[in-house]
Amino acid sequence: MEPVRYTVETINGDYAYLRSDSGVENQVAMFLLPEGTDVGSRLLWEDFQWSLLP
Repeated sequence: MEPVRYTVETINGDYAYLRSDSGVENQVAMFLLPEGTDVGSRLLWEDFQWSLLP
């Protein structure tokens, strides 16, 4: 599975709404995302794990 980079577009309650660099939208529960994730954060989805990008 290829790594995918996302940007957090909005956070609504317990869910973050993400957009990949290729434009695909995704909704993810906040408890699955790394601590410190906020609107504008850049995330990497790789090997079934989320990580914050610098």
